[in-house]
Amino acid sequence: MVRRPQDSDLEQWRVVITGVGLTCPLGNSLREFRAGLLAGRSGIQKYEIRYFGPTLAGVCHFDENKYQRAKERRRGTRAGSIAIFCSQEAVRDAGLDWSTIDRSRVGVYIGVTEHGNVETENEIYILSQYNYDLQVWSHYHNPRTVANNPAGEVTLNMGITGPHYCLGAACAAGNVGIIHGVQMLRLREVDLALAGGVSESIHTFGIFASFRSEGALAWHEDPTKASRPFDRDRNGIVVSEGGCMFVLERLGDALRRGARIYGEIIGYAINSDAYDYVLPLPERQVECIQRALEQAHLEPEDVDIVSTHATGTQTGDALECRALRTIWPKPGRTRFNNTKSFIGHAMGAAAALELAGNLPSFQDHICHPTINIDQLDPECELPGLVINKPEKLPKIRTILNVSFGMLGINSAVVVRMWPPDNKSL
Repeated sequence: MVRRPQDSDLEQWRVVITGVGLTCPLGNSLREFRAGLLAGRSGIQKYEIRYFGPTLAGVCHFDENKYQRAKERRRGTRAGSIAIFCSQEAVRDAGLDWSTIDRSRVGVYIGVTEHGNVETENEIYILSQYNYDLQVWSHYHNPRTVANNPAGEVTLNMGITGPHYCLGAACAAGNVGIIHGVQMLRLREVDLALAGGVSESIHTFGIFASFRSEGALAWHEDPTKASRPFDRDRNGIVVSEGGCMFVLERLGDALRRGARIYGEIIGYAINSDAYDYVLPLPERQVECIQRALEQAHLEPEDVDIVSTHATGTQTGDALECRALRTIWPKPGRTRFNNTKSFIGHAMGAAAALELAGNLPSFQDHICHPTINIDQLDPECELPGLVINKPEKLPKIRTILNVSFGMLGINSAVVVRMWPPDNKSL
């Protein structure tokens, strides 16, 4: 159990979300994203990439010139552009007067699945067109491929002089970025955190080739039906790009400036399977979720929405559902949904986007569904799984956002409505 501070310090311990900036295959704002989720609209399209050929992907269409000059974009990376767009939009959404912010007290914490593959593949391709003459190799290659690149590009763009780094956590990275932001605020290392996750994965042919070699790359004649977690005929992952950054603040600071608060982060956990490179272990997933709920002082039946990780693979979805049924064996208040069925798997950005897509439910009391379930796989049956159509609920007080990744990393984040009512305390 995490030790809590004294009541007099509580507002400086509690962390809230006050801004959201995102880009995803369904749009470039939380409003657009939420509208697509409630309308049951898929953002998956046909896509083709060098060496691999035709495939399917979730592609973002945001204005890269909104916060960057052309020269900056040429020097930087796609992941950096996504991170800059999302961070600037989050600050704008939070209503912050950026000119008054002490930027030495701002931290940037970005979860990534991988970084540098796109730039390396592109450079080698260009090299091949010039008979491998190394004189054409870009002198920007090193700053483009260092692991801290997306976060570093944000600091350059926004004049932030506080700490920045990327957190490599496979497909759990979006949650891990958020968790780290919370921790740094509680430690008082920073006064404002830009935290979340980004991914440029669709621009590297290697990820498509690898998933195909594993038999884990989805295909469907209709791209909008390709991402189908929990369906009996699911056949793999749809790779997507995207990003989502949150402005996180200590509650006392947010209240003092009269900020709009999306929700309060009241619990989290990260653990490891120590089991296999790619196969998940349900027992460790259960432990991770239970630890997050314990930290949040919640029982399983107190959770209104569980945002599932399921990617559309046969084995992964079934094992995750086994873990969830261990905690929620019977029907009750809890509903389960999945966002990847709409936008595919945005890798390092996935968890952050999935949390963002559910946050408006605190206001509209609607749980968005999992789409593309024509025949539910019996191994994926969950009590309270919302299928194909949104479900209106009496009230939504708590969201559990789970996300798991390769090499057995598991994460869970619990968010509570703001202001909390007596039943959610």
